[in-house]
Amino acid sequence: MRPLRYSINLTLDGCCHHEAGLPPDEESMRYWTAEMERSDALLFGRVTYQMMESAWRRPASGVWPDWMDEWEVPFAEAIDRAKKYVVSSTLSDVDWNAELVRGDLGEAVQRLKDEPGEGLWVGGVNLPLALADLGLIDEYELVVQPVLAGHGPTLLAGLHERIPLELVDRTPFRSGALAVRYRPVRATA
Repeated sequence: MRPLRYSINLTLDGCCHHEAGLPPDEESMRYWTAEMERSDALLFGRVTYQMMESAWRRPASGVWPDWMDEWEVPFAEAIDRAKKYVVSSTLSDVDWNAELVRGDLGEAVQRLKDEPGEGLWVGGVNLPLALADLGLIDEYELVVQPVLAGHGPTLLAGLHERIPLELVDRTPFRSGALAVRYRPVRATA
């Protein structure tokens, strides 16, 4: 069984809008590239899939755009080649090495988790909330940035039940950001 890891950047006050925190730097991009490469596939909702595709899909020319710094290319290449699963009730088809996930969310994601491999990587806001409510997330990986946004969507807003977590790893960045990894504390019988 492969674990499902939820990974996201957020500000110190819990805002998880992708533009609220620090801009990416070489250290954070190396970190996220390594984390993505620990996974066999990515799991996105429609909004995150379309946002990631618009930023990180290799252009038809095969040449990465001029706005991309050299240190961003490994991340772009990793996400571009990754297998992707997209949960959407509104999209009729996807490409970019992706396939749609249909049917009951819990059953569909559990089937993906039951496949052999290193892990699944989920990002975004709405889909991870649903997965957390279903108890399907095995690891929460947060890069907490030293910024107070004061607005925007907050991490897992609307979670139905409290999920106790245990710290399993932390990595400080030169920017002052801190990557923390938690696992749910499972009740023992």
